[in-house]
Amino acid sequence: MSSGPIPEHVIEAVLKHHDIVEVIGKYVHLSKAGRNWKGLCPFHSEKSPSFNVNPEKQIFKCFGCGVGGHVIRFIQEIEGYSFAEAVRHLAEEANVPYVWERQTPEQAERQLEKEQIVKGHEFASKLYHHILRNSAEGKPALDYLRDRGFTNSLIETFRIGFAPNRWDVLVQYLEQRGFPMPLMEKGALIGAKSGGGYVDKFRNRIMFPISDSRGNVIAFAGRTLGGEQPKYLNSPETGLFRKSRLLYNYHAARAEIKRLNQAVVFEGYADVIKAWSAGVHNGVATMGTALTEEHALLLRRSAERVVVCYDGDDAGQSAAYKSLQVLEKAGLDIKIAVLPNRLDPDEYIDSFGPERFRTDIIEGAVPPEKFKLLHLRRNFNMQDNEAKLRYVRTAIREVIANIDSPTGREHYLKELASEFSAISSFESMKQETNEIRLQLQKKRSNGDNNDFSWNTVRNDGAEYAPLPKLKPAYDKAERHLLYIMMHDRDISALVQERLGDAFNDEAHAALAAYLYAYYAQGSEPDASKYMASLQDDALERLASSILMTESEQGVNEQVIEDYLRQIEKHRQQQAIERLVEERIEKEKAGDFIGAARIELEILALNGKLQKR
Repeated sequence: MSSGPIPEHVIEAVLKHHDIVEVIGKYVHLSKAGRNWKGLCPFHSEKSPSFNVNPEKQIFKCFGCGVGGHVIRFIQEIEGYSFAEAVRHLAEEANVPYVWERQTPEQAERQLEKEQIVKGHEFASKLYHHILRNSAEGKPALDYLRDRGFTNSLIETFRIGFAPNRWDVLVQYLEQRGFPMPLMEKGALIGAKSGGGYVDKFRNRIMFPISDSRGNVIAFAGRTLGGEQPKYLNSPETGLFRKSRLLYNYHAARAEIKRLNQAVVFEGYADVIKAWSAGVHNGVATMGTALTEEHALLLRRSAERVVVCYDGDDAGQSAAYKSLQVLEKAGLDIKIAVLPNRLDPDEYIDSFGPERFRTDIIEGAVPPEKFKLLHLRRNFNMQDNEAKLRYVRTAIREVIANIDSPTGREHYLKELASEFSAISSFESMKQETNEIRLQLQKKRSNGDNNDFSWNTVRNDGAEYAPLPKLKPAYDKAERHLLYIMMHDRDISALVQERLGDAFNDEAHAALAAYLYAYYAQGSEPDASKYMASLQDDALERLASSILMTESEQGVNEQVIEDYLRQIEKHRQQQAIERLVEERIEKEKAGDFIGAARIELEILALNGKLQKR
């Protein structure tokens, strides 16, 4: 089987070493479900798990979005790697020696560039850290950090550094060590001067290294020591660094996130670090951007629950409010940490201590509905009775009436009625809630667009979603036959002799052709190894679907013969239909002799069909 520039023994060793449940389990929270493992798909938003992993066949399949394949394909999809990069990643983890034979010059150059850029960032991180800890230039920054409660241990753990207030400190060191400067510019470590030469990207800033999911430094965030703006400056985006897809400290927090089945999302680097010192080791942060769908999916690969712990000021609470929709869409169970007196997490820990931060703020986080009510309340003057009434009615309309659970609606209505009994009674609030819900239901039944994009099943407003169309008999026969062929090389040889690539579905024919080539190499039946030979996304999805949904129960010679007959029958039916069209064209053209000849062919094929 062909695997491009990658030796077969490397692919085989990688597949043999890595158990697919263990690999996927690092990214997705899986639960045992019969012979399979199930979880929420990391590649699309859903609330009910449709992502399946089969340990026996070493394959995965999502029945929601259709993605599927072997362990290499999973790493490709989850990390955004090419096939070769995914194999390299898994080979390194397994300590499998790898040397790519026949690697193209372009592939070799791209890989070398990537490695050099990562090495450049790693070197810069060590240099900045050394300057902070061991130089006179770094002392003001070190004093500032210690005043803020950053201990030596925290500084070491998070590899914090300092970029001095000079133009070319990093440039000089990179040049001395032979790093290619144009490539360091491409990696956004340095910038080119208009008159020639290079300058450092960061000057007079405390440096926070930003790592990818594997712990490699790929970017920096620099905090100013003075009054310069912006206060925080991130590396510009590169081929390695995408702010919308990366969360600060995710590589270090992932194990704890998985253990607790919960992540805590902060706004800034300092909050993550101070929370770490307070014993919260499952904290991550966005990098100067709003929370994105990619961030939410990244979190959902490791946990089902998220606590949003943003600053207590208006800007922070508004950002937390906006994050709710993104996190809900990803199917996460959300709570919001509410910080008093407009404090940020860093300030709260300094003022009240680590234990109260963990218990009162993180463990005391409130559900989204409660937070929405608290957030809405900020817009009303609670000293004015008319404003109180407006708040109650707005809270009912915008929050409580939209709660699906009757118990949940009643809980928050009772809370509202208890606090504002002088304004309105519980019964009147409940009546108003019911009236609003009736209006909402009427709008939905009248065809208003209600986009629940997290749902994997769409409904056109009917009581039930339409049933899927039944597959034609030949399609089912081809899928069943391919399933059996993937598990039995002798049956594959029989089918090759009888059918060859004459499957009715082109994709089925392609799978069969790859299977013949796979067995021709002397390989034994192995679903994962066979799928690695495909190296085609669509074919791997199809193969994983067949392997996960079909069954070989009741296989015998007669069953195989029935499948072959069904496939050949459809081919002949297709041939007859084409001949009928040709005969009609001949008759229209006045070629009745030619039409008669075609009719004889049709009769002969029909005769064969009747014998089957």
